[in-house]
Amino acid sequence: MPLNIAVLVKASLDPNMLRAGPDGRVAADEMPLAMSEYDKNAVEAAVQLKERHGGRVVVLSALTWGPPARRRREAEQVLREALAMGADEAHLVVDEALVPGDPAVTSQALAALARKLGGFDLYLAGEASMDMISSQVGARVAEILGVPFVGFARSLEVSGRTLRATRDLEERLETVEVELPAVVSVTGEINKPRIPTLLQIRRAFAKPLKVYSLADLGVKAERRVHVEDVRVITVRRKNVIIEGESLEEVADKLIDALISEGVIRV
Repeated sequence: MPLNIAVLVKASLDPNMLRAGPDGRVAADEMPLAMSEYDKNAVEAAVQLKERHGGRVVVLSALTWGPPARRRREAEQVLREALAMGADEAHLVVDEALVPGDPAVTSQALAALARKLGGFDLYLAGEASMDMISSQVGARVAEILGVPFVGFARSLEVSGRTLRATRDLEERLETVEVELPAVVSVTGEINKPRIPTLLQIRRAFAKPLKVYSLADLGVKAERRVHVEDVRVITVRRKNVIIEGESLEEVADKLIDALISEGVIRV
């Protein structure tokens, strides 16, 4: 049975390009946007299901970092990457009320977008974004749409209208079955995302990418989270210098220092 699959993709702040001032404040406006690594796993899982069952893969996204007028192009580039990986079309919500990201408002926007597009058999998301790591959006979208949610899936199988997933619960694995439609968040263990070829990247620019406002979706943003500040955790080294007449003496002093710090126990 062909599957109509939606993938929730976020244009996240790239932690590999972290910018912070002397006071520890993160300079979010200076950090580029990139697709979350877990979202790449979600896109890959969706494309693999399409290759096995047929159907289409649609990318849904909401821009949560501003200023939107400048960031929109970056967000579109992120979605073009998903299209190059094999998704068929992309839809992006851009609105001042979405910035900075609030999982509740983002979920409302994505759920409304899904409904506007007619709904889907399966919704896939990464287990978390690589910037805020809230792990909330997938579950919130499921709640709004009134469909089952399966979190932290490391394998997926679809047979007819039944989805079978193996969940990673850290200490054990759990296998569950749900009826479609459903929302599933996937872990990094589920697959290895493909790297698009140059031809696939060029073809991605011919695929549909549509942009909406919250007004287009009939959504009124009611923010519950207000971000006052984002800071990095500053770690200061003690710079302890251990000296001795011999290596044995230095080793003894090092062991004593580690014991006093609670690093090792005897």
